[in-house]
Amino acid sequence: MDSRPPIFSNHGCRLNAYETEAMKELANAAGLGDAVVVNTCAVTAEAVRKAQKDIRRLRREHPGSRIIVTGCAAQTDPALFSAMPQVDAVIGNSEKMDPETWSALAAGETEPVQVNDIMAVTETAGHLIDGFGTRSRAYVQIQNGCDHRCTFCIIPFGRGNSRSVPAGVIVEQIRRLVASGFNEVVLTGVDLTSWGADLPGAPRLGNLVRRVLKLVPELPRLRLSSIDSIEADPELMAAIAGEERLMPHLHLSLQAGDDMVLKRMKRRHLRADAVAFCEEARRLRPAMTFGADIIAGFPTETEAMFENSLRLVKECGLTWLHVFPYSARPGTPAARMPQVDGRAIRERAARLRAAGAAQVADHLSAQVGRRHRVLMESPRLGRTEQFAEVRFASDRPEGTIVDAVIEGAADGALRCA
Repeated sequence: MDSRPPIFSNHGCRLNAYETEAMKELANAAGLGDAVVVNTCAVTAEAVRKAQKDIRRLRREHPGSRIIVTGCAAQTDPALFSAMPQVDAVIGNSEKMDPETWSALAAGETEPVQVNDIMAVTETAGHLIDGFGTRSRAYVQIQNGCDHRCTFCIIPFGRGNSRSVPAGVIVEQIRRLVASGFNEVVLTGVDLTSWGADLPGAPRLGNLVRRVLKLVPELPRLRLSSIDSIEADPELMAAIAGEERLMPHLHLSLQAGDDMVLKRMKRRHLRADAVAFCEEARRLRPAMTFGADIIAGFPTETEAMFENSLRLVKECGLTWLHVFPYSARPGTPAARMPQVDGRAIRERAARLRAAGAAQVADHLSAQVGRRHRVLMESPRLGRTEQFAEVRFASDRPEGTIVDAVIEGAADGALRCA
């Protein structure tokens, strides 16, 4: 066994980061050494290019190490990575969570490409980790995969169909995390609101949220990573209204604000649905803030269609935007649609980001003089319940929740003494 632990390079989403931490445990338990593991993302063509660039850099920096590539891009296009001279092994998304894969890698007994049919996977990986995140906030994977087929998205082909972690397993993990000192837990997955559909009785996400808060009363803060608002069930809305420990911040998978674009994306909601959801959530929880994913320059998007998305930022009161300039993914229906000029895509993305920045500035300025409960991520940096960043002039105990009166706002963050 090589004494040098493997090096990991993570790309993409929070779920990928969670799985990278799980792979570290699996690799170390198997005794894998002198290796570099790259966990790739496939959400855009640019993400794939970045992964390739990273692989070439890592080969230059670690000329004698094996390079193992896994993740969504490896799953959807294993031939691309196996053809790279820098790569020694390509591992699929299901295989990367299997302890036997890492034992075989450590023993040097693997095929160069191990990527099976992700659609045949019917269960989530059994390997759960405790404590990924900061010392104050932990992430718990409750679901993987997606049953929807949005025309722009390659992720279902990297992650497979939706499958859920049983509620009892989730509750026990959260109990362990709270006992370890974590004051906030974030539920994460690929399509969070589909949680439970494949479990006995088909429970919904709202049922899980209520169950966690009831069965783990010592958990101070529970947060949801990202939801599809059209799939928000009545029990989830009741939790938003009545559960103070469920944080008043929701990141929404909206993607566009024009009905024709939404139809061509094969989304399951209309513009009016998004507006109505935000109005209702804010009525139930006046302190609620929203983030959202929005794509700029989806194929066939006209200037008028884009303006509908731009107006949605104000109409829904969106604060924290994730703006994605459209990037064609080979193999998706949208890649075969008439494309928008690249300059127009970049210009529209910039306008969306500017609108989001203006919303953030308005939200932050409105907090000055107000009292917030802030979870400290480091001695001088924390987050409000609405996920606004707070910077302190003096130290606070890391991992604790402190009461603070906001004294100012600048550079995208709140300020306290």
